[in-house]
Amino acid sequence: MRLLAVWLINALALLALPWVLPSIHVASFATALWVAVVLGLINAVIRPILLLLTLPVSLLTLGLFIFVINGMMFLLVARLLDGFVVDGIWAGIFGSVVYSLISWALTRLLLSSPRSS
Repeated sequence: MRLLAVWLINALALLALPWVLPSIHVASFATALWVAVVLGLINAVIRPILLLLTLPVSLLTLGLFIFVINGMMFLLVARLLDGFVVDGIWAGIFGSVVYSLISWALTRLLLSSPRSS
């Protein structure tokens, strides 16, 4: 049940993204659902391999190159799916950061369990 809720929250975060960054376009809620699935799969399979391969560059840039990798993952999903458009690498980098922040905030607001005192 939690996985389904996180999937829907990620789709909502993707729908909110074009309001914050006009260089990213999401056609519909169905597109956002598919983008959330594909982005999750790519982040689970391809991203760890890229992080390992680019470890020397990431160490030299003190981890800042990871933002570039995240932006490239956004661009890859945009190339794979119709209805999701990212206008360039900078839009992908900023989009991945904003998407992460929105997704984190929504997950925290909607799925956090109340603390017992």
